[in-house]
Amino acid sequence: MDGVFAGLAPARRRLLLAVLGVVVAALVTVGVVALVPRHAAVADQSRPGPVLLVPGYGGSTGSLQQLADRIGATGRDATVVSLPGDGTGDLRASAAVLGDAVRAAIRRTGASSVDVVGYSAGGIVARLWVADGGGAALARRVVTLGSPHHGTELADLAVSVAADPCPEACRQLAGDSDLLRRLNAGDETPAGPTWVSIWTTQDRTVTPPDSARLAGAVNLPVQSVCADASVDHGGLPRSPLVQAMVLAELGAGEPVALTPADCRRLRS
Repeated sequence: MDGVFAGLAPARRRLLLAVLGVVVAALVTVGVVALVPRHAAVADQSRPGPVLLVPGYGGSTGSLQQLADRIGATGRDATVVSLPGDGTGDLRASAAVLGDAVRAAIRRTGASSVDVVGYSAGGIVARLWVADGGGAALARRVVTLGSPHHGTELADLAVSVAADPCPEACRQLAGDSDLLRRLNAGDETPAGPTWVSIWTTQDRTVTPPDSARLAGAVNLPVQSVCADASVDHGGLPRSPLVQAMVLAELGAGEPVALTPADCRRLRS
């Protein structure tokens, strides 16, 4: 290198060395940036699109129709997704069906993103779709209702007593299932959508109820908003109060950290 610069005047040599230093620094920066993992960009929170509602274990669409109708009454496009079979099969297959329904809604409405409401096991389906099914690029918001994000003791019991009759989704909802371990490893709320988890402290199906707590989400036990609310697991999608909470979380802008100050308004 010294030979290259030997014939240059001192001032020119210093200038050339400075330029080379800048170039090297730029190349190092580019290399570092290239090594940083790329995450899905957060969807535009100011532009709510169609809403897809995902049923829980058993696949009953009727449990969500009242909530879908209330969302539809606000002018939003709201669809309850029919899960394959009886909704007790592989939750990953249900996530693929959700992905098909999302693409159909986007084609039908021309929207750039969707909101997803997952009830009970439907919240796990929504998370699988975001994590593995391309949902990170298409979801604006994911709201889960009473979802066993960390398993439920009922599934644990079913697996321990009679594993064979326990359907695939039942086994996947056990706290130590491979599916939930993988889904909860690292970031429980990956980039792309914003996340909200709503549940009731009176849940006797998802036990303990805190299994619904999702790291990185806006976490809202119903009773943290209205302390005297009486809502069980099956009543979550039908409760007028919970429906009002869901509507508040589906609005334009960032998710809302509801408090007791909002209770009267939500109940009116």
